[in-house]
Amino acid sequence: MVISVKNKFFTCEICVCAHLTQTRCMRCFNKVETRACAEMRIKMEYLEKLGQRAVAVKYELQKLTKEVKSMALQETAAAFVKETDRILAANAKDYEIAKQGGMAEGLLDRLKLTPERIEAMAEGLRQITALEDPVGEIMESFNRPNGLQIDKVRVPMGVIGIIYEARPNVTADAFGLCFKTGNAVILKGGKDAFYSNEAITAVIRETLERMQISPDAIQMITDNDRAVTTAFMQLKQYVDVLIPRGGAGLIRAVVENSTIHVIETGTGNCHIYVDEEADLEKAVPIIINAKTQRIGVCNACESLLVHEKIADRFLPALGKALREKNVEMRGDEMVRALIPEAVEATEEDYGTEYLDYIISIKTVASVEEAVAHINRYNTRHSDAILTENAANAEIFLQGVDSACVYVNASTRFTDGFEFGFGAEIGISTQKLHARGPMGLRELTTYKYLIRGNGQIR
Repeated sequence: MVISVKNKFFTCEICVCAHLTQTRCMRCFNKVETRACAEMRIKMEYLEKLGQRAVAVKYELQKLTKEVKSMALQETAAAFVKETDRILAANAKDYEIAKQGGMAEGLLDRLKLTPERIEAMAEGLRQITALEDPVGEIMESFNRPNGLQIDKVRVPMGVIGIIYEARPNVTADAFGLCFKTGNAVILKGGKDAFYSNEAITAVIRETLERMQISPDAIQMITDNDRAVTTAFMQLKQYVDVLIPRGGAGLIRAVVENSTIHVIETGTGNCHIYVDEEADLEKAVPIIINAKTQRIGVCNACESLLVHEKIADRFLPALGKALREKNVEMRGDEMVRALIPEAVEATEEDYGTEYLDYIISIKTVASVEEAVAHINRYNTRHSDAILTENAANAEIFLQGVDSACVYVNASTRFTDGFEFGFGAEIGISTQKLHARGPMGLRELTTYKYLIRGNGQIR
């Protein structure tokens, strides 16, 4: 039954009164919607309109030539730079609200935009422009004995939904990668970055309109009600794949509540193992970089393993370097004996993604023990071994079950930009379809094109 709202009360349209209790009119006893149900119905209609527009535009995007897509990305990159002050002003609102609300330092760093970070967003789009467009690539071609010619061709996924927390750069990266691959995108950013995301999205949509391309190639959900986010996860009839980016709680909520296929991007309890044959002069700078360059990112080192044979030579120097960076150290008994300011590590510490100036440290007796510990506590994101022993490096590379496994390098390189992908839609820690930094190819699927000349079965 349709109802109207009058003076903030629901009005029964059968007897035109406002005498409602729960779902029934007390005068005529007809069932009506409650206020909450009516509000949610309106929200669902809003989401469905976004979905319908995305489905419509995805077919337009698939017809765009590579040249037109490249020009649009270049123009958007230029617009980011031109509109830097506008984007920074919006970001300043978000940052001040978050700071007053007590947001942790690592998350504030994720949220904050600077002229340099906006230029990096623009450069990401330029790099995406320069990359080979995967759409239309013939992945495989073969002929059957009956004369059928079969081509396996890379195509866009269609409509991609992204739910993410306070990282406004994701808005630009998501647009660039989705647009290049002919996908429409619907974004649901966190309320902490609302004004930033709104400004970035507006700049993109304005640029597309100037180029006579439908701005609905990118749409942003502006309602921050959690119920709307949950409802978005149910839009299976419109959205082809859903990608969450954020903390463990967000990712778990999406995986558990979505009826849309989810590509799970993981949290980062990343490890570095310092082998007994490590170059200790290399080791300290690598660990300091991995832990402290940016503490609020998923590829920062959170856990450190040290071979017990070098602990007495290595840990005091490392402790001094970490102390200079104001990093709290939590370690086992040997660690605490060699680094007096270290506090006792608990079982929980070894499995925690801190996103803070904290690191857990444990001593081990072998590379095999290190691998076993990492496979127990890591989040399948990024882990590294520091060693000059090729055999130990190989044991680690083959044994650690993570998307990215390093030898003698910082875990901070797990990044679409650093991998040469221009940007990334996320770091996938699952094993189906995509794993590691997700670039252009990971946002495509394929279909078979079969050509015949009258064959019947």
